[in-house]
Amino acid sequence: MFAIVTIAGQQFKVEEGKKLFVHRLDANEGDKLAFDQVHLIDNGGNVNLGKPVVKGAKVSATVLGHAKGDKVIIFKKKRRKGYKLKRGHRQQFTQIQVDSIAG
Repeated sequence: MFAIVTIAGQQFKVEEGKKLFVHRLDANEGDKLAFDQVHLIDNGGNVNLGKPVVKGAKVSATVLGHAKGDKVIIFKKKRRKGYKLKRGHRQQFTQIQVDSIAG
């Protein structure tokens, strides 16, 4: 059984017991979360497709912790102008584990 769900503006394919990293959520470690924007549920070949979401469907998850992604270097340059700009960025993530899919 799996579902397609929107979490923090991105769509993910989730299964029960699966761990995944999503964009930083405003929750503490150990908190239980519920996501109700479920677009599709596949239960052993029986597909329930929402328009745009499945009514009454819910995915519950537990927050495992917060982490930072790898550093990304942004380098800009204009030739012959003496313009160089170097900046870095590390994305904030939250690791969650899917507990159940209801719907």
